[in-house]
Amino acid sequence: MREHCTRPGSVALLDEVQTVRVGLPSNLPFAGPLTYAVPDGLALAPGDWVEAPLGKRVLVGVVWDAGEADAAAKVDPAKLKPVASRINAPRMRGPLRRLVDWVAAYTLAPHGAVLRMAVHLPAIQQADAPRVAYRAAPGEPPEDVRVTAARARVLAAAQDEPLAANALAAAADTSAAVVRAMADVGLLQRVSLQPERPPAPDTALPGPALSHAQQQAATHLIQAVQARAFQVDVLDGVTGSGKTEVYFEAIAAALDAGGQVLVLLPEIALTAQWLDRFRQRFGVYPTAWHSEISPPARRRTWRWVAEGSARIVVGARSALFLPFRDLRLIVVDEEHDQAFKQEDGVRYHARDIAIVRAQMEGVPICLASATPSLETVANIERGRFNRLSLPQRHGGASMPSVEICDLIQTPPPRNQWLAPPLADAVTQALAEGEQALLFLNRRGYAPLTLCRTCGHRFACPQCSAWLVEHRYTGRLQCHHCGHQERVPAACPTCNATESLAACGPGVERIAEEVAERWPEARLAVMSSDLLHGPQAVRELIDSIARHEVDLIVGTQLIAKGHHFPMLTVVGVVDADLGLAGGDLRAAERTFQLLTQVAGRAGRAERPGRVILQTAEPEQPVLQALVAGDRDAFYRAEQAARQDAGMPPYGRLAAVIVSANDLSLAMTFAQKLAATAPFGDDVRVLGPAPAPLALIRGRHRVRLLLHAKRSVNVPAVLRSWLADAKPAGSVRLAVDVDPYNFL
Repeated sequence: MREHCTRPGSVALLDEVQTVRVGLPSNLPFAGPLTYAVPDGLALAPGDWVEAPLGKRVLVGVVWDAGEADAAAKVDPAKLKPVASRINAPRMRGPLRRLVDWVAAYTLAPHGAVLRMAVHLPAIQQADAPRVAYRAAPGEPPEDVRVTAARARVLAAAQDEPLAANALAAAADTSAAVVRAMADVGLLQRVSLQPERPPAPDTALPGPALSHAQQQAATHLIQAVQARAFQVDVLDGVTGSGKTEVYFEAIAAALDAGGQVLVLLPEIALTAQWLDRFRQRFGVYPTAWHSEISPPARRRTWRWVAEGSARIVVGARSALFLPFRDLRLIVVDEEHDQAFKQEDGVRYHARDIAIVRAQMEGVPICLASATPSLETVANIERGRFNRLSLPQRHGGASMPSVEICDLIQTPPPRNQWLAPPLADAVTQALAEGEQALLFLNRRGYAPLTLCRTCGHRFACPQCSAWLVEHRYTGRLQCHHCGHQERVPAACPTCNATESLAACGPGVERIAEEVAERWPEARLAVMSSDLLHGPQAVRELIDSIARHEVDLIVGTQLIAKGHHFPMLTVVGVVDADLGLAGGDLRAAERTFQLLTQVAGRAGRAERPGRVILQTAEPEQPVLQALVAGDRDAFYRAEQAARQDAGMPPYGRLAAVIVSANDLSLAMTFAQKLAATAPFGDDVRVLGPAPAPLALIRGRHRVRLLLHAKRSVNVPAVLRSWLADAKPAGSVRLAVDVDPYNFL
């Protein structure tokens, strides 16, 4: 389970005192691991887990590799604190330690903050205890023990194999307390079982028949796995082309070779169908890692991954930092998805860090998408990534037809939001026993509530944002900080009653219109406000797939990877929604999202129809969707980015200063601007208030560094900000390669 030290110099000698560097998982602003003395008789190697003192606390840390110029050389040996003890846990392997170093250096995050993402203290400090199970005691029950009806059911259920208390109680329709009490009086025997291990996937189960293009792509990926060398393959296939089945074959090859596999999905709550497809192919569900699993499950999973018994892990971006023992393949599904970007704490993009980890592990990585990011497209063109193309839907199904509904020419009726062409298409689908989807990427009932008498607008007191009305709950809510308040009976400014007006639609308002137009249709609303947790999402998706729902009104929750055989009509209520705001990636994101939404329409023998409601039908994004010419849109978007020197043809980094007081934030930002780098290759824009200038009561000011692609942006930032010392309520955050410009 342990590695031998392969890097010399990890333990240094300082005036005959042995020293080690120890990385401590904390948010303290240390530049890197700290130096400690090694007590006599304690042998340590890189990757060992130890307890080490820091101030008055004792923290769990990991022995780090020696630096090029070890800091111990500058430390008085007499002042070094000794390592307290070594913890018996699987060592952190070299590739993961190097990944932590790389991420800390690239993002300018504290080393300890990055290390925290790779540490799960309960799993390190506490090994899996033997499980206790129960079985019927041999012989007749003791004479002084009464066997009740519940106890009799337990004894009957405990005759064959030992069962855990909860499982035995469930089988006997009683409580775990009854089971344990029966063991105390001699009716049951306690049996120690080995710690639980995840079930092994069965790679011998047959997969679906692959098309020629699928088989070619699968063979390429299998060969990459067998070569055990780093390379990046992009599985570029239209929606419904069977990308998942292709990389499943590569997963099978990695498992057959005895290795582990990591699959990253953008939002684990939306993967119910993916998990079912995996179980059909491999006979078991994969091991999951995300924020919704329980603490005991997280502890077990971390240990399983470190020990190698978890053969395949599917997870959100945080799974990148799990301690894989023998990683052979990484898959990033929907690699374009914005959810892969971590927007707080350590700011990183999971797709990019996954590529770095694959490189450090020396394994292949597969990026899958129907709408690859422009960054990925640029890397394909530069020859850094390989493209594997799946240009057709699996099984001969046709792509949906896409048409534009001009809201200027054919507007909806007054106080309604669905124009006649879209409403007619929905009516026809329902009449033919099919399903329809109405997509609007806006939660709640209305994005703004105002008073018709005085013009008062309901705004968040802690953010520069309007409060969104949620009629189902009767509340106004901020989607940035979570602030809520009840919808008042009168305007708080002029006291006028019955004067509050909801402006614009959210999914709740569309659902209200749908219920009035098609009262007989079975309606479901898919929004994160109404579905609490992955299980609720899964149940609704299953219900839609079983055709227990006729009409779906949904946000982007419905756009990702779901397969509904009876869904033939998709209506986008406001196709222009994502194009406003001046975001660098607005057009790209809109194209990706609408392509994914459109891809829900029509599978198998049922052709699909997509209707885009818009007030700007000449938008290039919409015209590309109608023409089905993705490459033309990409070429136009690439040309615009190249002309402006914007990513992926230039570099950006955001420096955000925040404080409780605007003047404090602006003053500090101006001081930074005064020392900002400037030249032909680098310039700094700002400072200026961020588009969302107030969030959670903190004022935000932004500087934006723009550089040529050849510039080492982290190094420039590190030099520029080296002497920046925020004080008081002032905070400094750095986002290299920002995706969110709010």
